[in-house]
Amino acid sequence: MDKRELLDELRKLFVALIGMLILAFGVNMFIVPAKLYNGGVLGFCQLIRTVLAEYLYIDFGTFDIAGVIYYIFNIPLFWIAYKKIGKRFFVKTIICVTAMSAFLSLIPIPAEPLMNEDILATSIIGGIISGAGMGIALKMGGSGGGMDIVGIFMAKSKGNFSVGRVSLFVNIILYAICLFLFDISTVIYSLIYASVSSFAVDKVHVQNIVVEVHIITKVRSKEMEEEIFKKLGRGLTKWQSCGAYTAEPSEMLYILLSKYEVGRLKHIVHKYDPAAFIVVQEGVHVDGNYLKKLL
Repeated sequence: MDKRELLDELRKLFVALIGMLILAFGVNMFIVPAKLYNGGVLGFCQLIRTVLAEYLYIDFGTFDIAGVIYYIFNIPLFWIAYKKIGKRFFVKTIICVTAMSAFLSLIPIPAEPLMNEDILATSIIGGIISGAGMGIALKMGGSGGGMDIVGIFMAKSKGNFSVGRVSLFVNIILYAICLFLFDISTVIYSLIYASVSSFAVDKVHVQNIVVEVHIITKVRSKEMEEEIFKKLGRGLTKWQSCGAYTAEPSEMLYILLSKYEVGRLKHIVHKYDPAAFIVVQEGVHVDGNYLKKLL
């Protein structure tokens, strides 16, 4: 990784950490005071905190132990991220999860919900804020750990799995336990929150959009092609072309990849040809031998 690419990765990581802060703010300011529960691993951690505080009468004061429990739950998942998914994903994940756990533990929780008389509005606003925060982190290539790691690992190892499918299965178990421990209104408002949060995530970040890229360049560089093969793991199709106005010979490169890889592709191409003409088309449908990447 050269200096320019490193700076770009650091910028993305910084924005991802801001997303984690927004997520934790939405949870601690709206969801926790209303006694609602997140989906996924964080929801189970909140359940454990509630059992410890309200059923075992352990006093944690104003400190929210759910963030610490969440970090402990993620420790074995870090190993999966490192061994089975990738080192770059592992580094971003461990930094984002550490920041998220710290934010959840340090952001003060109001004694009463900010909108005490309107739990529906609380769940909707909390869902929008926390979902937007997670969407920002995911868009920057970050990860909040938990079901992100499990879902990506399952999707990579078994093609018929998806992050959404795994999360749905876990949430069914989680909210069934909530229904057993609490009243039905807690489950209903938690489901509303989870649904709004998922909608907000999708609006900010759409996972794994297939992108079609055409590159028109006058620099016929074998080194550029080799770097694309090596760093992106993608193949290229190329044609000999000619400018209609200048009649100068050029080359058109065609590549399919995920939207996460577009920035790295542009960096490689402009490294060899700053004047290259790049056309990006999102959301194309691909049928055939295409390597689907989740990162």
